Amino acid sequence: MAYEINGKTLETNANGYLENLEDWNEDVAKVIAEEEGVNLSDKGWEIINYLRDEYFNNNQNQPNERNMVKHFKGVWTDMDNVDAKALYMHFPKGPAKQAGKIAGLPETKRKGGY
Repeated sequence: MAYEINGKTLETNANGYLENLEDWNEDVAKVIAEEEGVNLSDKGWEIINYLRDEYFNNNQNQPNERNMVKHFKGVWTDMDNVDAKALYMHFPKGPAKQAGKIAGLPETKRKGGY
């Protein structure tokens, strides 16, 4: 599988994750999100940017859903209840894996969020 973006072919693994992390940009994220059936909201972008920041600035950390919920409870103060459902609203196939894919990160091998 590969993505064709702005006249450039971006190679992926069999599950659609980018082979070269440096190929990622917001245009790439939008194409992957469309392919995944995800409409990127502002909070969706916050999740993507959080995952990228954790990966590139925290020793290639790829947070699980539990850690994502903990983080966004402190960030999304406009919401009464930040839980896994709040994350799944933005990434229905799994906020850690699907958002990580759209964020251009390597495929995580972990099974669940907890």
